[in-house]
Amino acid sequence: MVRPVRFAYNEETAGNNAFQQKCDSEDAALSIERQAVEEFDGYVALLQENGVTVDVLQDSPEPFTPDSIFPNNCISTHLETDEENGTMQRTLVVYPMFAENRRREREKLFAAIDRKHFDRVVDLTCYEDRGLFLEGTGSFVLDREHRMAYACISPRTSREVVARWADAMHYDYFLFDSVDKNGVPVYHTNVIMHVGTHFAVVCMESISDDSQRKQLRELLERNGKHIVDITFEQMNQFAGNMLELRNAEGEKLLVMSSTALNSLTPEQIRLLKTDVRIVAPDIHSIETAGGGSARCMLTEIF
Repeated sequence: MVRPVRFAYNEETAGNNAFQQKCDSEDAALSIERQAVEEFDGYVALLQENGVTVDVLQDSPEPFTPDSIFPNNCISTHLETDEENGTMQRTLVVYPMFAENRRREREKLFAAIDRKHFDRVVDLTCYEDRGLFLEGTGSFVLDREHRMAYACISPRTSREVVARWADAMHYDYFLFDSVDKNGVPVYHTNVIMHVGTHFAVVCMESISDDSQRKQLRELLERNGKHIVDITFEQMNQFAGNMLELRNAEGEKLLVMSSTALNSLTPEQIRLLKTDVRIVAPDIHSIETAGGGSARCMLTEIF
């Protein structure tokens, strides 16, 4: 997780992130900046109280990186079996970013990582020169157990780069189109769906193509997922933006924001609690200005 120092509404990403809301005054923007730090610290403390190991990187004031609080778009890590010799290898993937100021954010994050801990690095940033992007576990949602990636195509998620990633990582993938209630393409897959061990939370009505919706449902069910279908209204409250974690005792936790939790029905919550314990930080200011939620703030370290 990256602790913010100048968190703010990002003008460079607002064009295709309909979840962002701009402050109406300079005083309000400064208040959001302060609140974001408080919410971040509270989120970290809540994870630690629930037995999750958290590595916190402190952002620097310069260069200005307003979205550094969402590091999952810049990198991902993977622990996998090397098919040639059967040994385990750690892989670091570095992603091409749509916004120029987010590339500076990625550079700071990449510089802070000790690459000696990784057996290989898959660097996809060359695609930026061609205007093609793939923003990590925002652009796709992974079922790591079944080596399947789900991705909705958008200005930030290129078909070609998804295919290149899947080839490098030996994953299958399913591509589809997703729109919000106004018919605008959804910028990141991880705001419409979450895939856990036994449950998938999906805004099915955001997939307007009947064939794609049917294929997605069948694929998830084939891989053993019970589908919790959420509405556009719940999606707008970040109910699709969740991540399943395991704490030090091996207990499964489902992390989502308090905004997302409050949008769920009692029956949806009951279903999820049959498999996981829910952890829900209050990060309202971060969600409002940043257009991202609890899952976006977490980069898994394998």
